[in-house]
Amino acid sequence: MTAPLTPAGRHSPFSLRRQRLLAQLGDGIAIVPTAPERIRNRDTHHPYRFDSYFWYLSGFPEPEAVLVLVGERRGAQPAPARAILFCRPKHAEREIWDGFRYGPAAAQETFGFDEAWPIEEFEQRLPELLADRDSVWHSFGDDSAWDARIFKAMAAVRGMARAGRRPPRSIRDLRAPLDAMRLVKDAHEIRLMHEAADIAAAGHARAMRACRPGMAEYELEAELSHEFRRRGADGHAYPPIVAGGANACILHYVDNRRLLADGALVLIDAGCELEGYAADITRTFPVNGRFSAAQREVYEIVLAAQAAAIDAIRPGAPFTAYHDAALRVLTQGLIDLGLIEGSVDGAIEREAYKPWYMHRTGHWLGLDVHDAGDYKSGDEWTTLAPGMTLTVEPGLYLRPGEKVPAALAGIGIRIEDDVLVTAEGASVYTSAPKTVAEIEEVMRRD
Repeated sequence: MTAPLTPAGRHSPFSLRRQRLLAQLGDGIAIVPTAPERIRNRDTHHPYRFDSYFWYLSGFPEPEAVLVLVGERRGAQPAPARAILFCRPKHAEREIWDGFRYGPAAAQETFGFDEAWPIEEFEQRLPELLADRDSVWHSFGDDSAWDARIFKAMAAVRGMARAGRRPPRSIRDLRAPLDAMRLVKDAHEIRLMHEAADIAAAGHARAMRACRPGMAEYELEAELSHEFRRRGADGHAYPPIVAGGANACILHYVDNRRLLADGALVLIDAGCELEGYAADITRTFPVNGRFSAAQREVYEIVLAAQAAAIDAIRPGAPFTAYHDAALRVLTQGLIDLGLIEGSVDGAIEREAYKPWYMHRTGHWLGLDVHDAGDYKSGDEWTTLAPGMTLTVEPGLYLRPGEKVPAALAGIGIRIEDDVLVTAEGASVYTSAPKTVAEIEEVMRRD
């Protein structure tokens, strides 16, 4: 990489986020390391992916980097807030082997940091940065090695007591303010998520067009991968699910090795990642391009449940509102199919739907496919607000052996879209073919 994917200088969205967080730190200091490189085998690494919190605040793509945010100090000895990056130095030989490095000077200029230093100086400089601060903010508990480094530096500050220095008075969880910030997306994030969704939708449409009886599930996975990369995505946002027939009743099926049978459905849960941001789409369609009567009946129930859920998404609604709306439609559908007896309210109260619908209807979406942000505050569910992004993904999984009629046995259907909460309600920004008519049209082989 020779330049940041998104402008990252002093007026970038990354800089603005740093300023927002610094305003919450008071006379504190935050330490945000990026993810380490991981060995795959011997001297071969897994493809590198930065830490989401680090990327959210920095936009800096390289490994071996730490962001330190030093809050403004007021009073008798005032000092301005500072954003400091520690990163790898320039290294001509390593750049021949591994590619371009910014180095501290170029990183400071390009990404709008107040200071930048070689990563080798981090341990030496950290005690002085911590000294006399009110609080230290970090994601304590995520990485014991990082916890130990910070505690070691605090111990070094205690050794300066005779010189009148002291370590931070309190230890604070950095995830709390950052999760709240990440829960509501800014314009830069929303644009990237829309672009990722467009690419992912094109991948799903490509898979539908390519699908034929007798193909292997991994062949459809390859169609998705081709389209994602062809359109500029970084790759898959998570291991893709390509589940033919009864494999679709396994929620996290990722083997993707079975052959696709004529007359069966195939469920694809796959999304791409673009500049760190995830799309998350699920589509279920007939391998031969035409729904059977039984498949169509179950599919229309799930589609109606998704529509009801989307209608329930609006500012001020609790997070659970759209799950509850989908659940009522799914439960009525199970009654209509003869799989549940009694009333909708009674079936929901006794959780009679759970053999066929065992997960919630969605989750937050963003830099992580299951993104940061609280679902509850105390005993109350989080209230939806404009700028939040979430998935809507109801399903029915009629596993053989669960007292399911033969015509329905093995049908697994999930339909998932990505939704932005707006001032008016919900904006669905994933566009892959979804209705029975749309799917059969895109798969038509005249």
